[in-house]
Amino acid sequence: MKNRLFAVLCGVFATQALADNGIWLFNEFPREAVKSRYGFEVTDAFLKKLQTGSVRFNNGGSGSFVSADGLVFTNHHVGADCIQKISSKEHDYMKNGFFAKSRGEEQACPDLELNVLLKIENVTEKVKSAVPAGKDAAAANALRRAEMSAIEKACSTSTGHRCNVVTLFSGGQYHLYEYQKYTDIRLVFAPEKDIAFFGGDADNFTYPRYDLDIAFFRVYENGKPLRPIAYFPFSKEGVKNGELAFVSGNPGSTGRLLTYAEMEFQRDVQLKLTLERIRSLIAVLKDYSKRGPEEARVALEEIFGEENSLKAFTGFMSGLTNPSFMAKKKAEEDAMRAAIAKDPEKEKLYGSAWTEIEKINADFARFYQNYVLFETTPTRDSVLMTIGRRVYRYANEKAKPNGERLREYSDAGLESLEQEMYSTAPISPSLEEAVIAEYLRFALAKLGPENPTLKEILGGKSPEAVAKEAVATTKLLDVAERKRIANSRTVANTEPDGILRIIRALEPEARRYRQMYEDRVMARQAIESARIAQAQYALGGNVYPDATFTLRLSFGTVKGYRNAKGEAVNWSTDFAGLYKHATGQDPFALPQRWLEAKKSLALKTPFNFVTTADTHGGNSGSPTLNTKGEVIGILFDGNIEGLPNRYLYTDEQARSVHVASQGILEALRKVYRAQTLLEELERR
Repeated sequence: MKNRLFAVLCGVFATQALADNGIWLFNEFPREAVKSRYGFEVTDAFLKKLQTGSVRFNNGGSGSFVSADGLVFTNHHVGADCIQKISSKEHDYMKNGFFAKSRGEEQACPDLELNVLLKIENVTEKVKSAVPAGKDAAAANALRRAEMSAIEKACSTSTGHRCNVVTLFSGGQYHLYEYQKYTDIRLVFAPEKDIAFFGGDADNFTYPRYDLDIAFFRVYENGKPLRPIAYFPFSKEGVKNGELAFVSGNPGSTGRLLTYAEMEFQRDVQLKLTLERIRSLIAVLKDYSKRGPEEARVALEEIFGEENSLKAFTGFMSGLTNPSFMAKKKAEEDAMRAAIAKDPEKEKLYGSAWTEIEKINADFARFYQNYVLFETTPTRDSVLMTIGRRVYRYANEKAKPNGERLREYSDAGLESLEQEMYSTAPISPSLEEAVIAEYLRFALAKLGPENPTLKEILGGKSPEAVAKEAVATTKLLDVAERKRIANSRTVANTEPDGILRIIRALEPEARRYRQMYEDRVMARQAIESARIAQAQYALGGNVYPDATFTLRLSFGTVKGYRNAKGEAVNWSTDFAGLYKHATGQDPFALPQRWLEAKKSLALKTPFNFVTTADTHGGNSGSPTLNTKGEVIGILFDGNIEGLPNRYLYTDEQARSVHVASQGILEALRKVYRAQTLLEELERR
């Protein structure tokens, strides 16, 4: 039996080596695997160009420089946060699109931050050496956090850059990421939402697709367009079937290294509650949008975000509830544990890790709901609740020594936090009332009317009445008031403000359950997950860490597939297919300018295409590059078959979905007649 299981384990590692599997660290990229399979040598210069030409959108996406004048390329849905914030009832750029024909017409984003990764340093030994032997898990975790904050502060102070210590392998390694930060970001071009998200939620996470999911921004420094370290010119030839492609971006999170017990926890506890909350929010947001055209406009992005999350999490759940999928994960884990058990020394070092993680997750399940309801979900979709919590915690955390604060309030991150807190972006009071009331109703349904915290917040009133009063009596709509409150611990704790009253009532339970999570879950997982990662290395596995919304590099081929019906799905779509799918009815209605331009377009031009590249949420907006480092497309989605790849990679049917560079240039030239933008993209 042991020999059979070990053969399974070896088969797993062999399969990974043959597939385009991996969200690789730039400082640990598998160059030999790429050279062996594709005959392409990934040099230091190639990696450096991809690293410094790539951009992280700090609001949750990726992008890249595509000109020597700081032009940044990303998805429309990544840039939509800014597009929505600079729109108004009079100028709806989401609906009508936007194009700045000159630099003076470019529109500034109120609170967008972009990051370029300059340097990665392995600081594992520094972090781990800060913990003396014999410390319990909770005390060790506190010491590690303090050391991480100290490393970040020292880096930021000496360089003037944004510095973050990133936890990899759940605590097996710690890497210091040093970023150049940019905050003067201006919108240059965005198409209409109807073509950027053609097919709407019905086509989301599907293929074939027909979306122009693109946007262009420009980075300014000291009032002038930035001269970036590196940028990626558009390919003259465009994407070709079968070619090798690289995708550099910032995947948010994956669960490749989760144990079987952790996957069961996600299936039975975590995702169930998450999906329930998302469905509740969607219902409220859609009901709100029916009040009128302005309500529909301001709720548009929130609805898109929640529907996107619903489909993604439903896809994750489809893998976790698939018996054969879970059986494959169980077989891999059993094979690894059996291989460890064959060696007494390895068994002593690593053998009990899986059992310990089972215990940790059983413990977490007992308080997970309260942790979510009090700590992680009250601010979801509410700008005022988000600002209120940040202002309150900023005032209280800043009064503490740097190493004792909550991680997100350490000195190294305060400047970015302040930019978000003091954003001048518009806030809709009526939308705030709707989503705050939804949170209170959801919490009430889960915790019951006798919960002391909810009793304090509601005071015998309905969630709707409390939300309305909170919004009507808050001072947080005024940026000057936010600054006044945030800069005084006394004021933050006493100010008679409707939103802050709710935040202060939630805070004791939020802190209590967060502390329980950090001490009883995160601290213990850091130990056990690190042991499992070490066990994988000891067995010769080619292991990469799960995604952490930091820069990674994936590769794959431009390649079609066969769908669940056994039908061949072509590697690309074209404009002819777009017009065939257009019905004139939402979500398959084309903007008027696209109808008018049909006769002038080369209809067989590639529009969207698929690759086997291993990508995930957060990769949206990542450049798709050929071996010359040229843009052949931009990643904007994955197909539904690829969603379980969050946990277990396969490229049989799973595909990443991209917009083709040929289609982008053709649309800019003949639909939008964006001549100045075209000239900049085609300039070498």
